[in-house]
This record gives sequence, structure tokens and C-alpha cells, in this order.
Amino acid sequence: MTRDFEGRSAIVTGGGSGIGRATALRLADLGANVVVADIHADTANAVVAEIVSHGGVAISVVGDLSDQSVVDRVVASTVEAYGGVDVLINNAGIMDDMGGPHEVSDAMWERLIRVNLTAPFLLMRAVIPHMLAKGKGSIVNTASEAGLRGSAAGTAYTVSKHGIVGLTESAAVIYRDKGIRVNAVAPGGVKTNLEVNIKPDTMGIAAIGTYAGSVGRIAQAEELASAIVFLASDAASNVSGAILPVDNGWSAI
Repeated sequence: MTRDFEGRSAIVTGGGSGIGRATALRLADLGANVVVADIHADTANAVVAEIVSHGGVAISVVGDLSDQSVVDRVVASTVEAYGGVDVLINNAGIMDDMGGPHEVSDAMWERLIRVNLTAPFLLMRAVIPHMLAKGKGSIVNTASEAGLRGSAAGTAYTVSKHGIVGLTESAAVIYRDKGIRVNAVAPGGVKTNLEVNIKPDTMGIAAIGTYAGSVGRIAQAEELASAIVFLASDAASNVSGAILPVDNGWSAI
């Protein structure tokens, strides 16, 4: 994939840090015109500056992607700058406090679902018409090991990531004959700056801690980026509806 994304536009959410940053840099190296979408202006702009300093093309759009107006601005900025949308990487997300159902507040539930599931849906709804107009496109969502089982996170996060799996598989079926591929990665433990505000006295952490030894090696963000970029690329031209574990075998246990 020397210049596999030459001339293509790619939106990367959560692109200011961690997996998103690594993915944005990798796509730019492969020729993509990148939109770094993030809630934090300083990190988003830093990634854009890094891409540009290496001869790439990138812009940033800052805002909370759970807000429809921000989603609209991300897509409109991409179309205005690059003429369309070829690739969407739905990576932005937040973590819960590992609480069980009876410990989850309305605010926690609504925020997790809004950011982790509704925002990717809103972005897909906004970009797919542009992809349909071109007759092609690729979407990669970041699910989680928590989307494959019930023992990797608290209730709110787990439900949001199971939702991402369903969103990915449903869209893959619906658009399979329209040139649009939809896949997801399911990371295990990854070294990122994702904030985890664990409450050590929750029933969730007491139960989930029993399985902590299964996590195995903690991955680097670049390892996830490699898998995401592969799924977005022409090298995966016949791959759609896949939920790819990138977890050092955790899902196989």
C-alpha cells in the first residue's frame, strides 16, 4: 500500500490522539487527504501540523461529534476541501466507570451511548449519500473486545460497543451491492490516553476483574492503525461486515 489512498479523502474521528492519531498519520503517509475530527483543538491541530510537516494534506474540525451540527460541519468541511468523502474512520469514543446496570446513572448511560454509538451512526448517515454518489466508499468503525463479550468493560460501554458491531454488520449487508464496505476493528488492551474513571467499589469491576488476566499484551496505537488502514484499503476489497479482533488472541480464549 505504497500510495493506496492517493487523492482520496478520509475523515478520522478522535484523530487528535491514540489510535485516531496513528490512523490519521498512516493514511496521510499513504496519500490520503485527511480530516482530523476531535473534541480537543490543540491535539487535532497538532496532528494536522505533523501531517503537513511531512508533506501531507490535512485539516482539522473541532467539536463534540455527538452533536448533529458538528457532524454536519465535519462532512461539509470534507466535501468543500476535498470534493467528497471516500473513507470514514469512526474511532472517537469514551469509557465508562465499569458499573453494572444498577450502578449506571442516566447521565452516564446517555453520554456513553451518544458518543460511542449515536455519533458513529450520525456520521455514517451523513457520509453514505456522498459514497453512494461515487459508487464506492469504505467505513471502519472502532468496536472493542467489549463488543464481543460481556466481561471487558462496564455495562454502558459494553452495550455501546455491541451496538457498533450491529451497526457495522447491518450497514455491510445493506450497502454490499453499492460499492460501500463497512468493517470494524475490536481492540483489546491498547496504550492510549483514553480516560478510564474506574470506581473500584462497583459490582462491575469486582466481576470483570476476575477476567483481567486474559487481556495479555497491551498493543501500541500503531498496531491498531495498521489493521484499520488495511480494512479501509483496496487490499481488503472483498472484506465487508468483518469485526476484526486486534487483541493478541484475547477473543480466542
